[in-house]
Amino acid sequence: MSPQVRLLDEEGKQIGVVSKIEALQKAKELGIDVVEIAPKATPPVAKLIDFKKFKYQEARKERENRKSQKNVGVKEIRLRPFIGQHDFDTRLEQAREFLGEGNQIKVSLLFRGREITRKEFGFDAMRKFIAGLEAIKVVREPHMEGRNLVAMIVSDKKAGKDKE
Repeated sequence: MSPQVRLLDEEGKQIGVVSKIEALQKAKELGIDVVEIAPKATPPVAKLIDFKKFKYQEARKERENRKSQKNVGVKEIRLRPFIGQHDFDTRLEQAREFLGEGNQIKVSLLFRGREITRKEFGFDAMRKFIAGLEAIKVVREPHMEGRNLVAMIVSDKKAGKDKE
């Protein structure tokens, strides 16, 4: 604890380095509070402001930061080894949309019954799907997880910025 603080007024203009007691007296005269803004500075920085107003402004900044924050999720696209062309195209459009929103994509290709004996058809469908997407980065190559063939894909931000 430092016996002195660098005091700022409500507009942020420097009053100077004063003792803590002087800072409290000045605040009492003006009918406002002394709020320590930068405790790690030498000497610590304190500001003369209304504490309720200060808390409100901090909460508002926090809300603004949360609003601008992007929630990135993992979206799943399910395919089949013998999927029809129209269904395949629809899933490809969905994947492009998800990537455009900044989401990651988990592509799952489900094998049912005896389809598991012909894994090459699943790998072909998966390769065709990945090739149909542009400006992507394959985070996890296609691999088997039980009866599912799974791959993870994200948007390649560098390639997207080159187009703009």
